[in-house]
Amino acid sequence: MRKPLAQLTTMRVGGDASDYVIAATADEVVAAVRDADLARTPVLIVAGGSNLIVGDCGFHGRVVHVQTRGVDFDGESVSVDAGEDWDSFVATVLDQGLTGLEPLSGIPGSVGATPIQNVGAYGALVSHFLTSVTVYDRQAGETREIPASDCGFGSHRRSIFKNSNRYVVLRVRFTLPRTTNSRPIIYAGLADRLGVDVGDVAPAALVRDTVLAMRRERGMVLEFGDHDTWSVGSFFLNPVLQGVPHAAGDCPTYQDVAGTKLSAAWLIHKAGFAPGYGKNWCSGRVRLSSKHALAVTNRGGATTSDIMAFAAHIRDGVDRTFNVRL
Repeated sequence: MRKPLAQLTTMRVGGDASDYVIAATADEVVAAVRDADLARTPVLIVAGGSNLIVGDCGFHGRVVHVQTRGVDFDGESVSVDAGEDWDSFVATVLDQGLTGLEPLSGIPGSVGATPIQNVGAYGALVSHFLTSVTVYDRQAGETREIPASDCGFGSHRRSIFKNSNRYVVLRVRFTLPRTTNSRPIIYAGLADRLGVDVGDVAPAALVRDTVLAMRRERGMVLEFGDHDTWSVGSFFLNPVLQGVPHAAGDCPTYQDVAGTKLSAAWLIHKAGFAPGYGKNWCSGRVRLSSKHALAVTNRGGATTSDIMAFAAHIRDGVDRTFNVRL
């Protein structure tokens, strides 16, 4: 079965899948992947499609669309299928009186993607609450449960699952405290919006509402009619350098285990690419978000080639101005 992959991604670009399979249960996910592996057919796992750009030529292999559903509660332990929508899951656990995930509200995508990225926002990381990940190990040909201590979580966006096609996430287990209050708020911007000091707690439901409002202001909550949300979120990574070039000396910096982290948004903006840039580029089909400079957006009718050419244009402009390559 062929399928236009642009329909499955938040960027809304990309060609067809030559072999598209919907998997509604963990067993169906495993069977679809195992059969493709036995036939030596390339496999692409897709769920929410919020961190994925597909080439205009599509994917010549099997696309497994994970649509598994299920959330099981056992006291403060919650086990959830990989195909569940992440933000809906955050709302569900909050309704059950379990807190901790509310700073991660509004993040698009599926539950199964969160341990891969070790998703983080507003001072919270998935790894703060994750207990284990059930995976299909393609190398061993078996399903197994990996405890959080073996997942390689070191910081935001790190895990043993990233940059590897060995594991297919099937189910994720979290342990969440039963309380009405959040964890201590450590993100200064969130604390300021809540009217509390850094380190204070706040009602968890209020934290969720505030985070959603802050994300909407930046076009980071998916809205079908809002082209600022037709993106993969922050397209460019904050660069981490051993030394900061003189030209970028005024850029805000942050300490990182690998060196000094620079603000990609600042570099992009100061290089002449303000939010909304691109109206006169490529017929305006691709632009930076009108709300912040980190998101490359499809304004309707863009191709993947358009997206990548525009991203290269931004990258090269920053490089020329600051001698920093995004």
